[in-house]
Amino acid sequence: MALDPSVIAARAGAVWDADILPALFDYIAIPNLSPAFDPAWEEHGHMDRAVELVRAWCELRPIDGMTVEVVRLPGHTPVLVIDVPAHRADGDDTVLLYGHLDKQPPMHGWREGLGPWTPVREGDRLYGRGGADDGYAAFAALAAIEAVREAGGAHARCLVLIECSEESGSVDLPAYVGELADRIGTPSLVVCLDSGCASDDRLWATTSLRGNLIGELRVDVLTEGVHSGSAGGVVPSSFRVLRRLLDRVEDPDTGRILVDELRTEVPAERRAAVAATVADLGDYGERFPFAGSTRPPQDDPEERLLAVTWEPSMALTGMDGVPPGEQAGNVLRPWTAATLSFRLPPRVDAAKAAEALTRVLTADPPHSADVRFRVRSAESGWDAPPTAPWLADALDAASVAAFGRPAASMGEGGTIPFMGMLGQRFPHAQFLVTGVLVPGSNAHGPNEFLDLAVAAKVTVAVALLLGEQSRRSHGPQS
Repeated sequence: MALDPSVIAARAGAVWDADILPALFDYIAIPNLSPAFDPAWEEHGHMDRAVELVRAWCELRPIDGMTVEVVRLPGHTPVLVIDVPAHRADGDDTVLLYGHLDKQPPMHGWREGLGPWTPVREGDRLYGRGGADDGYAAFAALAAIEAVREAGGAHARCLVLIECSEESGSVDLPAYVGELADRIGTPSLVVCLDSGCASDDRLWATTSLRGNLIGELRVDVLTEGVHSGSAGGVVPSSFRVLRRLLDRVEDPDTGRILVDELRTEVPAERRAAVAATVADLGDYGERFPFAGSTRPPQDDPEERLLAVTWEPSMALTGMDGVPPGEQAGNVLRPWTAATLSFRLPPRVDAAKAAEALTRVLTADPPHSADVRFRVRSAESGWDAPPTAPWLADALDAASVAAFGRPAASMGEGGTIPFMGMLGQRFPHAQFLVTGVLVPGSNAHGPNEFLDLAVAAKVTVAVALLLGEQSRRSHGPQS
């Protein structure tokens, strides 16, 4: 039986207004930084507070047969596992729904009245760190399941997996994937609620994700700082050495990555999809808050979209060894270290990229300086398998019912390590990677917000998809 979208929308909307929104206010207020940004996360207890908040909320939901468990492995952040049995459906099929609870650092630049741990609602926008990335996911997943049941529909067994290390490259997740292998089973459909949407007027499916390699490049030229007047001109600047090393991997004029192991050929079908997206939405490069007259290095709108989905890039995200300007004495500093974040095209092997970068950055350093490159994490990207006809039809129908327009697809420049893991483990599974990060929502940055209207519509679309997946796979019991 096809589900009535109006019943689904009414149920999902009611749950969002009465139950999810208050919980998200409480969740945003918790500074549960991902372990890469808070190595003492266990001692501080913020992650456990966030997990307990979501666990308690889930346990109170009126879903017969559901079990909610916090799984903990020594030395790892916890994982929340919510197991919902099939409803009015035969078979042993499983749908895996995924999200995460850990958060990025606070970041400077929040406008007056806002802050990372201060939830503020302005119209349909809920400001604060982590609401959209990705605290809403567990709530939306269960709201979708409830809506299916409320509408008299059927759904396959649903396993909701919420991790706590995604923003650190999902460093803890492989251990849990192994530990929970029997419970995960072999899902035929994976729904990931941690991506973005290129517009707020339709459901967007992510077709590819870039990988991410994070490393620290450190240059030492002295064992201690010395008077710049005495040493300047004889002792090389550690910053200058670091700058020259970076020029080995990135063209300083265009930003193009120069290391072949970090590049790949863009498939023709992905280029065609980029052209269609640009024709529909316009210039992707216009979406960013450029300062002054700053412009992208690419002139062509299609090349700009390819640059953030299928090209490698490097960002210097932090520096050490450099004092604030007001505390800078006339000292030639002994060392400089830069944290580098490389985005890798979907089909690039992150391990091989790490080897190549280490070789290029450390070989024959200028002035024989002491140079080290330490890889903190290296995660490969993901390229979606071909979408089955039934899923393409179901996504269009769900998008029309929830948003009023058919679904669309686009590659994303970010990284969700779990998708790469699942793609290798379940090569025959179908994927819906979607999310609520509308243009301007600024995940990871200041003034991050969750678009509540879009979140409710995504919930409706996921509910309709669950019902259609069950109908296609099994059919309801009599």
